[in-house]
Amino acid sequence: MTRALGAGLRRVVEAADPVSGRVKGTGAQLAGLVERGLAFRHPRAPHDHFLTPAGHRIREGDSDTEAKSGAGAEEGTAGSAAAADGVFAARVGGEEGAAEGGAARLREVRSAWQGLLELRRMSHPDGATDRPCGWERGHLVQAAALALEAAGHRPAGEGAGTGGYRVRETPQPEAVAVYEADGEALRACAATLEAAGWQAGEYTEPRTRARYLLASPRRA
Repeated sequence: MTRALGAGLRRVVEAADPVSGRVKGTGAQLAGLVERGLAFRHPRAPHDHFLTPAGHRIREGDSDTEAKSGAGAEEGTAGSAAAADGVFAARVGGEEGAAEGGAARLREVRSAWQGLLELRRMSHPDGATDRPCGWERGHLVQAAALALEAAGHRPAGEGAGTGGYRVRETPQPEAVAVYEADGEALRACAATLEAAGWQAGEYTEPRTRARYLLASPRRA
């Protein structure tokens, strides 16, 4: 069951810092935003509160996100990235409607990526945003897919033979496989992941001879 966002909470969201997403309000207001999955409390002192990507979308005027926010939304730092368990999900390729775009989707992806960069900044002692954080290491497929989609790469649609990237799990720890039938597009995916703080190498599957990337989040 969803709960409507009242005028007071809406004002708190709209007054949030547009870059960092830091929000200020009473204890009850901040708790209400966390309960709805629109903000999270940073685990380190001074324990400030920041908008999740869903909160950023509401601040930008996305009424659909507001309608979906409710008491069942995930709380905590991982919820700030929202990629795996929240309202937003990065497109890994091959799912229904994956190839569809539009202005609303672009706003969602941009907000999710900015939220992830902020999570990196707060997670690393040096405040770095050029390398993945712990959340990404726990959600490898979604994290890699978000980096690709945020950079403008097209996810594959349903069915075999459709162009676009596909990000898949691998048996190797902390590694994902990225498939893209077009060789130039595959190399562009590698460049995007490397710029986003991943290590990516190109390989060939022995049985199918398909080229793919093996990508792992960089630690330093």
